[in-house]
Amino acid sequence: MTDDDWTQRGIDVNTPSVARLYDYYLGGKDNFAADRAAAEEILTVAPEVRLAARENRACLFRTVGFLADTGITQFLDIGAGLPTQGNVHQVVRKVAPGARVAYVDNDPIVLVHARALLGGAGDEVIVTPGDLRQPEEILKNPAIQEHLDFSKPVGLLLMAIMHFITEADDPRRIVATLRDALPSGSYLVLSHGTRDSRAAAVDKGTQVYRRATSPLVLRSRPEIQELFDGFEMVDPGLVWLPEWRPEKGSVTHGAPSRSLLLCGVGKKA
Repeated sequence: MTDDDWTQRGIDVNTPSVARLYDYYLGGKDNFAADRAAAEEILTVAPEVRLAARENRACLFRTVGFLADTGITQFLDIGAGLPTQGNVHQVVRKVAPGARVAYVDNDPIVLVHARALLGGAGDEVIVTPGDLRQPEEILKNPAIQEHLDFSKPVGLLLMAIMHFITEADDPRRIVATLRDALPSGSYLVLSHGTRDSRAAAVDKGTQVYRRATSPLVLRSRPEIQELFDGFEMVDPGLVWLPEWRPEKGSVTHGAPSRSLLLCGVGKKA
């Protein structure tokens, strides 16, 4: 589709979208001129953002693979973003062929592309709209209620999404609401940008994302750790992305802090 086609469908192509910015960092093509211009502003002072996006994707694969190995067969991926190679359902199916995955996002372009690209993924995969700032509505969503069995453990994925939740939206309440709906044995996988590294990148990123669909709210390590309240941390705890159980023989490109995000996995007792 052209930009005009998207505009006619009610899509704002002139406001940078957090999902499309991420797509651009990953080398995708589902973005517009406004997204590319905003991304390049950030990359000028923080070229490692591309690396951070790739590291976040790689960490997602490792963490969901770990959950599948532990017996988790259903996943709730909130803020799933635009589909790319190696999506959650493709990773977990290598271990659990019948695993069920619910992708949730509030970006209309994400929903259009996801439904088109994942339409052949089978009945075990659904794509549904939802806003993380309204966790109660996500949990009450009939499609999710029908697709996932909340009497059995669920893998809750919040990858690179909580740093788009402002303090006014009460991030701790949001995670606690989702946590309380999960049964014992469920897991939270969360990655989050931190202000503890690269001051120049933090300043420019925060500035640019003020013009995007969601502001960027980077937090300190202790503040991110608070989001795991009620979960028992899985080793190695809250660490830089490439430090979370790296694959044997993997190469770290520079200091782990260049990944800009911290990642952790917690289990609900």
